[in-house]
Amino acid sequence: MMRITVILFSISLVLVGACKEAPNLSKKATEKTLMYQEQFRPQYHFSPPEKWMNDPNGLLYNQGVYHLFYQFYPEDIVWGPMHWGHATSTDMLHWENKPIALYPDKHGLIFSGSAVLDENNTSGLGTAKNPPLVAIFTYHDMDKEKAGSIDFQTQGVAYSLDNGESFTMYEGNPVLLNSEFKDFRDPKVFWDKKTGQWVMALVAGDHLRLYRSDNLLEWTYMSRFGATQGAHGGVWECPDLFELQVEGIDESKWVLLISINPGAPNGGSGTQYFVGDYDGTTFISDQEEIKWLDWGTDNYAGVTYNNTPDNKRLFIGWMSNWNYARETPTEAWRSAMTLPRILSLSKINDTYELFNYPIPEVDSLLLEETTMRFAIPAGGHESIGLENGNQSEILFTTAARDLKVTFKNEQGQQLILEMDGTEKLCTLDRSQSGLTDFQETFAGSQQMPLNNLPGGEVEFRIFLDASSIEVFINKGQYTMTAQIFPTASYSDLEIGNTGTTPSQIQDFAVKEVAGIW
Repeated sequence: MMRITVILFSISLVLVGACKEAPNLSKKATEKTLMYQEQFRPQYHFSPPEKWMNDPNGLLYNQGVYHLFYQFYPEDIVWGPMHWGHATSTDMLHWENKPIALYPDKHGLIFSGSAVLDENNTSGLGTAKNPPLVAIFTYHDMDKEKAGSIDFQTQGVAYSLDNGESFTMYEGNPVLLNSEFKDFRDPKVFWDKKTGQWVMALVAGDHLRLYRSDNLLEWTYMSRFGATQGAHGGVWECPDLFELQVEGIDESKWVLLISINPGAPNGGSGTQYFVGDYDGTTFISDQEEIKWLDWGTDNYAGVTYNNTPDNKRLFIGWMSNWNYARETPTEAWRSAMTLPRILSLSKINDTYELFNYPIPEVDSLLLEETTMRFAIPAGGHESIGLENGNQSEILFTTAARDLKVTFKNEQGQQLILEMDGTEKLCTLDRSQSGLTDFQETFAGSQQMPLNNLPGGEVEFRIFLDASSIEVFINKGQYTMTAQIFPTASYSDLEIGNTGTTPSQIQDFAVKEVAGIW
């Protein structure tokens, strides 16, 4: 692609020289040609055209369109005064970038939140024939924070009557005040069919708070959860509460997602989950073990879509970590989102497990493939060339529990995924994966315990993009997501048998993943 760009540029110069009236190739046109081709730019994950991005916000489906709003600072590639960026898609894979949806106003910056279709126009902000999309978000008043006030975070509302193309701020903002908590943010709102009311899940420092409303504009406190449960290494953020049918049995449970920073199992940012019950007022869980949605360092602040077809629970996370998010070695833009995933709940060995796995539509991006099966003797390895390197899916099944998967490139860089059957542990080592010295905690190993992995053959599915790896074991029962910054694409894959008996690798396939831009 770069060679083609250079040729076109040279032709333009010749034409200008031959005819003075021909327009010069503008800097803007050149930048547009090069956009989404920059070093480390993801080719099949969403990233903003330029500047800073963090948490996904306002995830909503309506009239055939998936909306992805996100925390955005349009002036720099480091965090700054927050806006809501916006992109839309019809398949959650190919995205159309839209103008900024929400700007800071007199009440403060626009922090994270959610969006709903007010189908019955309970808010009165639309009409019966044209019900509004309503965004509910956190206002952050920087002046109050600097002055030492505790009430600098409140909740606001904006609405759209053109399916998210434009928004109007509600004149009565803020709709939920705060005089108790320093951290009071990230409202996730949903319609509870059983009680016929809107429910807001909100976090306040170290716990979840639930509110109810008839009209999205007036909110009443109901209950709280979590001050003495779960991980508390840092502030709770980005809650999400929803019901899931347990796979294969006649039972449903409620799931609560809570992001936390710091305090994740491998440092910095991470997302935990609770499985329990919700009675329309209170969420309770007898879960004692701390459970993590993703054990990698780079899946944070993820939430799910409202109003999805067939009530599918679709999830997207921010593929970064606050330990080093501001320092990753990109220049035009910073940060990407995870692959969109579908969440499901299973019961394995009497334990509820939240699975997260790429949506089926991802298969439409998979192109050429090489499939095979082979046996690896104890202490041996199999080497496979990667034609498409960091734009690949690697898929195989095996009953082996002692494996070492190594990705290598011509620069001598390597990324290692290792599974230890005795310790029931999976380790991802990116210490030699490429650029790592931009921040002291980036390099090193990440560990994921596999304590409840069932016996027999399980699927390993790995997605490599220009600057990320996503690992899904047993259809997403165990997941690791991590950023990587190799200076050349990985060209070789080595699968080693670290056990004492031969390993059988079944249905092995390497597929190119098509770019989305």
